[in-house]
Amino acid sequence: MKNFILSLLLILPFSLLFAQEPQEETYLQVHFLYGSKPAKKFKKTEKRWFGGILGGHVGLGLDSNQILNFTRKGKFHIFPNSKNKHSKYLLSTYKEFYSILGGDSEKMKKAIVYIPIDEKQRQIFLQVAQKYLQETPYDYAFFGMRCAAATYDVLAQMEIMKPYKYSKISRKIFYPRKLRKRLLAMALQNNWTLVRCEGTICRKWERDIPKKLLTQAK
Repeated sequence: MKNFILSLLLILPFSLLFAQEPQEETYLQVHFLYGSKPAKKFKKTEKRWFGGILGGHVGLGLDSNQILNFTRKGKFHIFPNSKNKHSKYLLSTYKEFYSILGGDSEKMKKAIVYIPIDEKQRQIFLQVAQKYLQETPYDYAFFGMRCAAATYDVLAQMEIMKPYKYSKISRKIFYPRKLRKRLLAMALQNNWTLVRCEGTICRKWERDIPKKLLTQAK
């Protein structure tokens, strides 16, 4: 009974938030927190982040203040262990998501891609989110599924990305920039809305590939 109540409390905020009637246009927001390291002049005051320049974080949401994202839970695994998963899906507010690696959420370098979706895709997202919030389908591991690969998994189920087995997704989408490269190219080709924010000068931020090369991203 106790576990049932805990599961209900976990799902309830997400269900209530998206219980309203769908609008004429619905957008899936893909949130990217860029990887970074302390700038040379600020090494004493800025902290190092997990993953450094090629790190960062990725999440999905229909509302900017409820972002579904995949993280580790407990000890970090090098290789995935399906029998002892150290992973979880969670819902984070905008502030929580962009400060997950440390620092002020308003001073982070970020990009948000707005993907137009239909009602079928919206329902798939809600169903997958509820399912994954109750029980994560895979472990969090260095040579396995992490935030970018997990985000790709959800996008593939919504038929936005090409579906692959988990093992192939984890190889192809090894870190956030791999996914961001694909989505920026799709945004350019499909005229999707893209919002960017530059981060604090106290950190050296990851850079995107030049726009002229985005159309070649696959």
